[in-house]
Amino acid sequence: MKVLMVLTSHDRLGNTGLKTGFWLEELAAPYFVFRDAGAEVALASPAGGQPPLDPKSNEPAFQTEDTRRFERDPEATAALANTLKLSDVDQADYDTVFFPGGHGPLWDLTNDGNAHALIEETLAAGKPLALVCHAPGILTKVKAPDGGPIAKGRTVTGFTNSEEAAVHLVEVVPYLLEDVLRAQGAKFSATEDWAVHVVQDDRLITGQNPASSKQAARLLLNALGEQAAA
Repeated sequence: MKVLMVLTSHDRLGNTGLKTGFWLEELAAPYFVFRDAGAEVALASPAGGQPPLDPKSNEPAFQTEDTRRFERDPEATAALANTLKLSDVDQADYDTVFFPGGHGPLWDLTNDGNAHALIEETLAAGKPLALVCHAPGILTKVKAPDGGPIAKGRTVTGFTNSEEAAVHLVEVVPYLLEDVLRAQGAKFSATEDWAVHVVQDDRLITGQNPASSKQAARLLLNALGEQAAA
């Protein structure tokens, strides 16, 4: 089983002068769900190499057992330092794809044609994939086979407007993913701020926030298992 995890390469939080990037828990928790299940895990990003870490995600309040394990793990840290360039990735080489969030994807992966093609081709190949937190915003630029928005008519979740307001970034982010997905006809599902919430619509799995990343990875593994058993 081969899993591809796609991270952001964007490190600027709008015009605030602050740094952003990927959220560590959203990489670390799923990474070990996959690896502990015996999967071969590859990491990719638009620029390749070392992706930017959102520094806030590594503050003591946001560290978890998984984040600490990741930072102690030579295999994991080496993979992170040497991510594949997204343009060089072929979805045919992987059984599934997982997109961690962080605010970075709102700027780069949302507008990355390689990311869009990867999602479209993975789903067209009958493979499941998952996106968590801000990564479901990428879906706002992904097309269904009929040319319409991929999220139209689908049940999805992602970082909510109320969670964005809670971190005081509503006026900083380039768009509110909940608003855009709803406007595109998605059935946006959410629970209370920061609680675990994951939804699956056919082969598309989405998680609401960092706390949902581990459950999203587990659901993705279940989907792969069901596919293999079919």
